[in-house]
Amino acid sequence: MDKTSLRWGFVLILFAMLGAFLIPVAAIPRLALSAHTVGLLSGLLLIAFGAITPALSLEPRHFSLTRGLWIYSGFANWLGCLLGSIWGAGTMTPVASKGLVSSPLNEQIISGLLGSVALTALIAVCLTLYGIKAQK
Repeated sequence: MDKTSLRWGFVLILFAMLGAFLIPVAAIPRLALSAHTVGLLSGLLLIAFGAITPALSLEPRHFSLTRGLWIYSGFANWLGCLLGSIWGAGTMTPVASKGLVSSPLNEQIISGLLGSVALTALIAVCLTLYGIKAQK
């Protein structure tokens, strides 16, 4: 088991639980709820990744990269949703925001965070699948 992934998973769950207190006061409460849910699920994904590491056949540098991508994507997804809910930045989340838009800088920060999640999570999943397939 990878204790680093397990630890970061529980830290993310803690942050998601604490972030739930912001739901009633957020500019976009529905996005704050999404941040809470995303944080919980991403924390569980990190815990699951930490638990399956004995089943992975990855070189040490590939394993470190995969773990880093999982951690980054989980925290970036949670943070992007949370900041978007506080700032009222809804360009990247039109369903949750119902058209609410923030300053261009805030929108760029959220777009950068959530956009990077799409790429890093995809690479993390592919590397994990490769690591499981590669085992003999």
